[in-house]
Amino acid sequence: MGGCANNNGSSNGSNVSESPPASATVSPGNNPSSDATATPPAQETSKPDESKALLETIEAAAKEGKVPGCNYAAHIALYDDIEKEWGKADKNDTAGKGIYAVYENKGITFGYNKGMLVFDVRSYAPELKLLTLKQIEGALGQADEKTTSGDDQIYTYNVNKQYQLKFAIPESTGKVDHISVYSPEDAKNLMAG
Repeated sequence: MGGCANNNGSSNGSNVSESPPASATVSPGNNPSSDATATPPAQETSKPDESKALLETIEAAAKEGKVPGCNYAAHIALYDDIEKEWGKADKNDTAGKGIYAVYENKGITFGYNKGMLVFDVRSYAPELKLLTLKQIEGALGQADEKTTSGDDQIYTYNVNKQYQLKFAIPESTGKVDHISVYSPEDAKNLMAG
């Protein structure tokens, strides 16, 4: 049984918010016991330990073809099964090697080929939008490949023989917009014949 947690993230990437989720902001005026030494709001980056733990979780999930909070894996899941459980996508986009089903309320997008096999699982979870390239490289090292797509710099890590983990970072924000767990082999399999 598959499924994902509801991340309440925007999945279109067009209105990237630079502010952290409400739960990550500490407002000294709201806490009667706060004083001048209270922790400032997390505006630029998440705490180093939190970002490292998040990146380790992301990498571990990617090795299984998944993104955190979602049980559907690239190379394994069939989009038909996802659609039966989640219903119709909010929108479908055709891009290069397949179709992308966007579930905006879940903050998840699936790329699938003509054989309905999922080759790309993307997450737009709010906590990702606090991560910077410096934090990513601190936890995972230098990317195996860097490419550009529009305003986005794409940093690709080959996590194993099957999967790539990609971080899309718009130059305009310098922070992650979304991550992608991608199976290149399945993007090519468009059911010949």
